[in-house]
Amino acid sequence: MSTLDVKTAMAPSATERELTLGEAIREALAEEMRRDPRVVLMGEDVAEAGTVFKVLTGLSAEFGTDRVIDTPISEAGFTGLAIGAAMTGLRPVVDIMFGDFIALVMDQMANQAAKVHYMSGGKWKVPLVMRTTLGATRRSAAQHSQSLHAWFSHVPGLKVVLPSTPYDAKGLLKSAIRDENPVVFFEDKMMYKLKGAIPAEEYTIPLGVADIKRSGDDITLVATSSMVQVALGAAKMLQEIGVGAEVIDPRTTWPLDEERLIESVKKTSRAIVIDEGYARYGATAEIASVIAEGAFHYLDQPVKRIGAMHVPIPFSPPLEDVTVPTEQMVFEAARKMCGKS
Repeated sequence: MSTLDVKTAMAPSATERELTLGEAIREALAEEMRRDPRVVLMGEDVAEAGTVFKVLTGLSAEFGTDRVIDTPISEAGFTGLAIGAAMTGLRPVVDIMFGDFIALVMDQMANQAAKVHYMSGGKWKVPLVMRTTLGATRRSAAQHSQSLHAWFSHVPGLKVVLPSTPYDAKGLLKSAIRDENPVVFFEDKMMYKLKGAIPAEEYTIPLGVADIKRSGDDITLVATSSMVQVALGAAKMLQEIGVGAEVIDPRTTWPLDEERLIESVKKTSRAIVIDEGYARYGATAEIASVIAEGAFHYLDQPVKRIGAMHVPIPFSPPLEDVTVPTEQMVFEAARKMCGKS
């Protein structure tokens, strides 16, 4: 593991560039495809269109349509094809255009990819990455706006990644592609234009290692994906009233860095878990449970959860905006927990 693997908030490299999260994803894929000819990319509109979000623009020109493959509109079909390809020597990266469509590949991922290694007694492996999206407030209505990462986090045999910065997106994706297990990689569609510093030199970020995005002593804010930016915004607001919030990004919901989460809450004695997925039976519940069990005797109050409202995501902009957590929502909850009027 290189020194760049360990911590996001390291001293800036002399050769850093500023890239968007979308550009970081594309750069990671290009580097891994150059490094390993077994890496292939397949999905709807990935070649000519570069996906609906234009994240993959230019890859087919460099690698050709034998390695950047436009597929029919059959998520179950091309995901099954990718699983077979992974079992026989390739390292496919499958693009599912919207995370809402993962229902169409549940059998392939949950019953096939996740179980092949176990059911073959370790003789087979599925080094497959499924890239897909999450996130609301794009005005894409109920069938294109959900954050369903908890579904795959529930399945033994799958790893689940949720980057929150361009730096994390690149390093985590490279690690996911090199992993011998099936990995589901969720990218928030509203963050593709988010900019951040990226080293020019090679780096990866190990799966299962949480990152402290901001240190604090009064309350821990555990946040995933785009909610990390929400938590950081709330932390700035809290600082103005004398509350020091520690913001932790798990980066992967599985494997989950339980130790780092628990140690933070032991220090602060308070915790809020923020996630854009539905709160009911969601990622917030699992993370809150880990904290409650591991830091029970250190907690001054019960762990609070903030997630998406338990309704279909509305198309109406004013209604959609109130269904997902906001900086103000996190700020008010943290202020109350810290006894600030």
